[in-house]
Amino acid sequence: MPSVLLVEDEAALALIVQDSLTMRGFAVQCAADGAQALALFRQQPPDIVVADVMMPVLDGFSLAEQIRRENQQVPIIFLTARSQPADVVRGFELGGNDYLRKPFSMDELIVRIQALLARRQSAPASGMLSLGRFQFDYPRQKLLLDGQEKTLSHREAELLKRLYDQRNQVLERGAVLRELWGDDSFFNGRSLDVFITKLRQHLRPDARVQIVNIRGVGYKLML
Repeated sequence: MPSVLLVEDEAALALIVQDSLTMRGFAVQCAADGAQALALFRQQPPDIVVADVMMPVLDGFSLAEQIRRENQQVPIIFLTARSQPADVVRGFELGGNDYLRKPFSMDELIVRIQALLARRQSAPASGMLSLGRFQFDYPRQKLLLDGQEKTLSHREAELLKRLYDQRNQVLERGAVLRELWGDDSFFNGRSLDVFITKLRQHLRPDARVQIVNIRGVGYKLML
C-alpha cells in the first residue's frame, strides 16, 4: 500500500484529500504544518509527499528544502494557490516534482501521484552516463566533472536524462512538457526554458556538450 504524507493547514481540505486517498488504497499521514510534517517524515519516510506551500511554522518550500537535504528520491507534489512563474520555478529548484494549483480535482491529484510513483519504480537503480567530460549519475541526481560533483534538482535530472536518451536527436518540446509538467501550456513552456538555461550553465565547462534549440520543435543534446 503506497504511503502518502499529506501536509495541509486547511483542516477541511486535508480531511477531504485524506478520505479520497484512503478510499483509493493509499495509507495517509497528515500534518498541519511543515515542522510537524518534517518530524513525521523522519519517523517514517513516506513513498510520496503532498504539501501545501503557504503554511504556518514551516512553509512548503522550506519543508522541501529540508527533505532534500536528507532524501533525494522521495517525490514531492506542491499544492498552492500561487501561480507566478517564479514561484513554480523555485518549487522545482528546491526539489519539487510536480505543482498542482488550487482548486484542483482529486482525480487529477491521484493521477499525478500514481505517475510519480510509477516513474520512481521504473528508474534504474544504478549506472553512470557519459556526457563528454561529464559523468551523470541519474539515480543520485549528480553531475560529476574532474572529481567534483554538482547536485541537480529533480526536474533538472529528469530533463537531462530525457535529453541524453534522445542525444543527437530532437527532444520534442510538447512531449517533454506533457510528461514532466503535465501539459504543454505557455506558462509551463516558460518554466521549461528556465530549466534548459540552467542545464546549459551546468554543462558550460565542456564546450563539446551543447543543448541546441530546434526552433518550433524542441531541443537537441549534441555530444
